[in-house]
Amino acid sequence: MSYYFSAKNITKRYANHTALSSVSIDVPRQSIFGLLGPNGAGKTSLIRIINQITGPDEGEIWFDNEKLAPHHVEHIGYLPEERGLYKKMKVGEQALYLAQLKGVSKSDALKKLKYWFEKFEIQAWWNKKVEELSKGMQQKVQFIVTIIHEPSLLIFDEPFSGFDPINVNLLKEEILKLRENGATIIFSTHNMASVEELCDNIALINNSHKILEGSVKDIRNAYKANVFAIEYDGFSGPLKSVLPAEFDLIDQTVEDDVTRATIKLPKGTSQNELISRIIPHVSLHSFNEIIPAMNEIFIQTVNNAVNNSATSQNNHV
Repeated sequence: MSYYFSAKNITKRYANHTALSSVSIDVPRQSIFGLLGPNGAGKTSLIRIINQITGPDEGEIWFDNEKLAPHHVEHIGYLPEERGLYKKMKVGEQALYLAQLKGVSKSDALKKLKYWFEKFEIQAWWNKKVEELSKGMQQKVQFIVTIIHEPSLLIFDEPFSGFDPINVNLLKEEILKLRENGATIIFSTHNMASVEELCDNIALINNSHKILEGSVKDIRNAYKANVFAIEYDGFSGPLKSVLPAEFDLIDQTVEDDVTRATIKLPKGTSQNELISRIIPHVSLHSFNEIIPAMNEIFIQTVNNAVNNSATSQNNHV
């Protein structure tokens, strides 16, 4: 696999605090990579190192098969969680200024800004001061100036914060188009639903350590628990009466003559065995394996890491 960006054994310390402890991530070319973790986990420290705002105490960053160097900054677009526009400056004037700072000529910047302002329906705000814009409008401007120089690596830190659902969908569509057009994207968020929608791969950082990494699909499949949801009619008795004792009937409800049940199978038991047990007794409407959401996996993995850390510390006391 071709990795466009890699962090190798990154360690970052601040006084008596270790923000990152030998963290490594590999971001495939032209993918959306979710950088996840609780507040204070170390995500922002890693993002600041990628942007060369600070440097690592140990480890290396590789960018398109080269060691990260000052000139790579021009190929990176960074939308920080804490937005930063000059409140008293006019919107268009500021966007033009920031585009030129990123190496876009004035004539090209005007063309590109006109396109994006019309696309985001904010052209009427060109001569308004930033402080006159709503938070969502300001964030649209910040998004535009982040991508205006068409960087090959984009870093979005909580890009949907403060947006209504319509504008969240608008931004999601644009992020997917950026990937389609060749960009590699690092996406930091607490919104696990967005991770499932957008991300190809993720890394989960907790308490300065990477505790999980892989494709979203593979991770969700790895956390499956052999649990199935079924809907049926034609059988009014308890489903447990036709199932082996080792099959765990988690719940069973009836609504409008349709029964819904959730069943956990023993390890090593296939779904075919469950189907063969129930099909002689019911008229089956649906049969689906329950695959855990990223939110569940996030909570479970972080809690396990915390518990393992506590156990390790107790064993050393």
